[in-house]
Amino acid sequence: MQPRDQLTTKEIQVTTLVWEGLTNREIAKIVGTTEQVIKNYLRTAFDKLGVWSRLELALYVASHGGADWAIQRAVAMEAEMVSSTDDRRMVLAR
Repeated sequence: MQPRDQLTTKEIQVTTLVWEGLTNREIAKIVGTTEQVIKNYLRTAFDKLGVWSRLELALYVASHGGADWAIQRAVAMEAEMVSSTDDRRMVLAR
């Protein structure tokens, strides 16, 4: 198993956005959470990937198929949107 396979969907999303050059504040707005939560995602991603900084993280992603990470992030975000839509439908059906 690759270290990348240990990351959660959110960690992959945040990691990819760091690789794309966004700040924690920008990432928080996209994800819909706070900067502190983004820092927590980054800390756990750093530990799982064995890196110590945003630069090392970006280099790790770039050297391990960064474009594929972006595709995986897009697929995961789409799946998450479908899931939340289904959840809303279930609540409305009650």
